[in-house]
Amino acid sequence: MYSKNNSRSSKNVVCGRNPVLELLKAARRTVNKIMVSRTARGVVISEIINLAKQKGIALHSVPPEKLDKFSESSQGIVAEVSPVQYTELSDLIERSKKSLKPLLVILDGLEDPHNLGAIIRNCVAFGADGVIIPKWRAAGVNETVSKSSAGAVEHISISRVENTNQAIGLLKENSFWIVGAENGGRILEKIDLPFPLAVIIGSEGFGLHSLTKKNSDFLISIPQENIISSLNASCASAVILYEIAKKRKIS
Repeated sequence: MYSKNNSRSSKNVVCGRNPVLELLKAARRTVNKIMVSRTARGVVISEIINLAKQKGIALHSVPPEKLDKFSESSQGIVAEVSPVQYTELSDLIERSKKSLKPLLVILDGLEDPHNLGAIIRNCVAFGADGVIIPKWRAAGVNETVSKSSAGAVEHISISRVENTNQAIGLLKENSFWIVGAENGGRILEKIDLPFPLAVIIGSEGFGLHSLTKKNSDFLISIPQENIISSLNASCASAVILYEIAKKRKIS
């Protein structure tokens, strides 16, 4: 199944060695074919090829320049895949309730796909049960997000909602506490947290929207020195999720 013939590619692609490997491991999306550069070598490439053969996925050997149209940093491999399937918020809530201490992460208007990917990676690393993103004026899951998350996007449920504050309302109806991450909030490491919990991370440079902040049960913050500006959203999320993970006693 390792052929030299190539058909016209779809618009839905995953690029990079780790993202493609995690795509195959997660097995959540249909993989139509995988294009591998003729010059690509390495342990991960071999693992991808073996997994693809086991799953009956078509492999195409292509010249390196063919992959350049998909990404400047394809790392010699591109998979054509079905679109990301977002999870209905009601389903995400029900799934999260299976966790001993449910944790969802709401992203309030995050526009940078690199930041979105990094935050999703943090969510997976620190055991969040799902991610909620707005449909409008915010980044959705695309190839850049997949690459920035190092494939972590394949391992977590993501809900894309029409209205963030309506989503917060539904979470509250399901007994979730809503906490917003904002400078001046309670110092996270010094407080106990209630569960089920949904933590809101604000957008780059603007923080939480005023209505989102108003709808939060309380605000949390992490201590920072004043000699530098605030951490960006992905760095702040890593610290926040680490502190929450300790409180959830996730090793």
